[in-house]
Amino acid sequence: MTDRQRRWDERYAASDRVWSAGPNAEVERIVGGWNPDRTGPGGGRALDLGAGEGRHAVWLAARGWRVTAVDFSAVGLGKGEAEASARGLRVDWAVADARSWQPADDVLFDLVLVAYLHLPEDVLSRTTRWLAPGGALVVVGHALRNLTDGVGGPSDPALLHTAEALRAATAGLTVERCEEVVRPTDAGDAIDVVLVARRPAG
Repeated sequence: MTDRQRRWDERYAASDRVWSAGPNAEVERIVGGWNPDRTGPGGGRALDLGAGEGRHAVWLAARGWRVTAVDFSAVGLGKGEAEASARGLRVDWAVADARSWQPADDVLFDLVLVAYLHLPEDVLSRTTRWLAPGGALVVVGHALRNLTDGVGGPSDPALLHTAEALRAATAGLTVERCEEVVRPTDAGDAIDVVLVARRPAG
């Protein structure tokens, strides 16, 4: 176990819930109206990469998606698994590092969600290969500009998003949306970047 894993396990263990129980508002606005078509190329599969306590994974499963949730914190995923079990929902939980995890060779996803997972952009580039035709990559995370004009989030500028970097990391996909958004918090306004990019259906 790495020091980073240990810190996150301890953080999740020390609190009933680190993050909110429901989905991020921007994720809900983007994905809430999408139909998880199980007859399509990806079979209604969704991947929550960097799932944390599983709030998005559980929310997606409740909406009919076939969800795989990946995170390197067994404690965080354990919380999500307990909630999903209590609600009678099925999620495939995988304790693994998002930087090296790979789906099975024949598995493609209609949705890959990367919410507040701040790792080098090559991690996002890898996810583009896992999309089924017509599948979408949705990224929501702290913007680089948040360091100077917002609140919260990582302090390492190398881990923060810009619209330009997200577009570059998802070359080959059709970008439907890529922009900064302001997210009100109790401590003030945070600045996020939102990306929605889709693999061509043809």
